[in-house]
Amino acid sequence: MEVAKQTMFPTKLEEISARIERLPLTKWQVKARMIVGAATFFDAFDALAIAYTLPVLIKEFSLSPGQIGMVISIGFLGQLIGAVTCGLLAEKVGRLRMTIWTVLIYSIMSFLVAASWSYGSLLLFRFLQGIGLGGEVPIAASYINEITKAQRRGKFVLLYELIFSFGLLAVAILSYFIVPVFGWQWIFIIGGLPALLVLYMRRTLPESPRWLAEAGREKEAEEAMAYIENQIRARTGKELPEPHIVPIREHQQATRVSELFQGIYRKRTLVVWSIWFTAYLAFYGVSTWVPSIFKTVFNLSVEQSLLYGLILILAGVVSAFICAITIDQVGRKLWLAGSMVFGAVCFLVLWLLGATSAGQVLLWASLGYAWVQIVAMALYLYTPEIYPTRMRALGTSIATAWLRLASIIGPTFVGYILSDSSIPYVFLGFGIVALIGGILFWLFGIETKEQRLEEISP
Repeated sequence: MEVAKQTMFPTKLEEISARIERLPLTKWQVKARMIVGAATFFDAFDALAIAYTLPVLIKEFSLSPGQIGMVISIGFLGQLIGAVTCGLLAEKVGRLRMTIWTVLIYSIMSFLVAASWSYGSLLLFRFLQGIGLGGEVPIAASYINEITKAQRRGKFVLLYELIFSFGLLAVAILSYFIVPVFGWQWIFIIGGLPALLVLYMRRTLPESPRWLAEAGREKEAEEAMAYIENQIRARTGKELPEPHIVPIREHQQATRVSELFQGIYRKRTLVVWSIWFTAYLAFYGVSTWVPSIFKTVFNLSVEQSLLYGLILILAGVVSAFICAITIDQVGRKLWLAGSMVFGAVCFLVLWLLGATSAGQVLLWASLGYAWVQIVAMALYLYTPEIYPTRMRALGTSIATAWLRLASIIGPTFVGYILSDSSIPYVFLGFGIVALIGGILFWLFGIETKEQRLEEISP
């Protein structure tokens, strides 16, 4: 990495923040977003791959509904562990380094999942893969937030997070064409490809200057910040404006989990945990089971089950894109709370109708999923915003642990209900949970649009 000359600015966090805020948006930031986004793309791909291979795995390993739920949930148990442990490590060793390690973990494990020879080996490798999957997304989201200025941050970060939705869409499309012809293993082989991305990521991107400054590594923070500034100068051909420094209260103590429950962060933490849990209980409960529901409940072919699953994911991509380009105008609070309520309405309608046909489930489940997908994506923007640099990765990672817990419970809940062939109650449960999450967030969530990170979270 090219190191620029020392600038006249010291590398305190307030000055690093001011220097980031003066940067115009150029192709360099877009390039950084795409590089980190590639890792997040495959994170989504691997996380949902199991849903689109299950219609074949059910027959190959003779899986019962309870075992299907366990195959889905074990990966999320690994993700829960990965979210907490990797978040703690990211506060100690850095955002970029931990992102690289998590990518390596989930890539290598994806190859091993493809080599699974039994139900037991499949469970083991999915669990280990989950550790990498759970750690990568919240840490990467913290990194992207930290190199982005307040103005239009919502659109910039959500266009990055939209890559996660495209990862979900890609696994649905490729599964439709590959699984029936070449076998389920090839989906996981493709999912291991991001291991090749690691070297490029390491050579091209600097560590987060905000994190380096907060960690007291002033020389490295200066080098990273100067590198970014030089990249942007080279693309614009202009000198950068003078930074406007806003005082920031400095903290000397090391990052502590207990700080998540102190002062203004107590309410923020509890509110954001509730929305992570409720949104993802519905999100992964629906998305991981829908192809199997079409196959096992409505007796559709593997190809048609995968096609219907693809339609559901496509609905989520469309809704997520609309949110990304409007969230800086509409605001975080209205989008998140409103989407949860509208999603709840769709699930409750499906319950009232009785979920009696595949077409009925496809229509209302897709609409409900599209609304909840907005929340699932936007939380990766919102959560890093409500915590300061000293605990941003930790706060985001622990919040996503509730995602993992919900992702364990959701698929298991569906498997338990389907054992009694009571599919309408699946959607009743998701509707109630989504409604509770939307109401709580509307009552207690805060608005963060167009504010500096240090202004939101002192």
